[in-house]
Amino acid sequence: MEGPYSARFPSSPAGEKSRRAPVFRGTAEERTRSRSARPAKARTMDRTTDHEFHHRPVMAQQIVEAFAPVPAGWIIDATLGGAGHSTLLLEQLPQISVLGIDQDPDARGAAAARLAPFGDRARIAAARFDAIAEVVAANLPAEARVVGVLFDLGVSSPQLDRAERGFSYRLDAPLDMRMDPSQSLSAAIVANEYEERQLTRILRAYGDERYAGRIARAMIAARPITSTARLAEVVRDAIPAPARRQGGHPAKRTFQAIRIEVNAELEVLPVALRAAIALLAADGRLAVLSYHSGEDRIVKQVLREASTGGCTCPAGLPCGCGAIPTLELLRRGGLTPSDEERLANPRSESARLRIARRAETTP
Repeated sequence: MEGPYSARFPSSPAGEKSRRAPVFRGTAEERTRSRSARPAKARTMDRTTDHEFHHRPVMAQQIVEAFAPVPAGWIIDATLGGAGHSTLLLEQLPQISVLGIDQDPDARGAAAARLAPFGDRARIAAARFDAIAEVVAANLPAEARVVGVLFDLGVSSPQLDRAERGFSYRLDAPLDMRMDPSQSLSAAIVANEYEERQLTRILRAYGDERYAGRIARAMIAARPITSTARLAEVVRDAIPAPARRQGGHPAKRTFQAIRIEVNAELEVLPVALRAAIALLAADGRLAVLSYHSGEDRIVKQVLREASTGGCTCPAGLPCGCGAIPTLELLRRGGLTPSDEERLANPRSESARLRIARRAETTP
């Protein structure tokens, strides 16, 4: 998936978390009139605040603890974002350096400023995280030891909170949702050019949307849909009134599904995870923060596959197929945020952290 960056928006059926009340506040036209009625000074202040990069890394202390035992070497932050996790790792673990990867130029700019004090211990590369092997080969010497890889999946608070990125159903903006602004596929193309069957499929698969068919038909009937507010309105009206009154904003699952489709988030995840495992030196750590059931299923499947070596022998019997595990799972199941963190950062609510150690392997 931004490479997305912290603090992550939980791309889950729980929907977009915000301290603002989860209410749909009018049509695009109404919002435009409201903004134009503000004093000029207020509009300028809004723009300034919008372009500041605020972020709160999710499960920060657990991430630091996960990597604390690793030997000297490089940690690859495959979803660098604003470098919240990377900054803490560099501050608290003197034996490591960080190579951060992100496809979002805004994120890389913010990260570069934060990581500047660490000098040669921090490097940044522009790429999507499934190119992790190529990025490491291009940016680190051949003898470098990769002792950790971190993935913090989903979309970030800055991406959600900056209206012009077109991710949020709460902010009126042109439909976009591209984590890499240079790519061709955008939310506008999905909303206006996908066939009904395609729309229904992604709404069900990526959004767990019960009313996928109704929403897909409504979107096609409403074309062209050019703004986030208009899409949210169309989705709201397509869902039966009783269903709108529960579970948060009625458009949350549709926006989630379109965002995942635009950025191929679930498609590239297993590729990236397997490449990361292959890069790890013995006793290195892999840590993955996911926020959506589909993400977590993929993470769990890839980690289980690596921890068994793909063994096909019956459960409970010694392995006779010659499978060689490459990972050791350090905990059964995943870690979740504390009650205190969920209260302080509602967007962390659906986070799940899985940690594994690179096992010693023999040919």
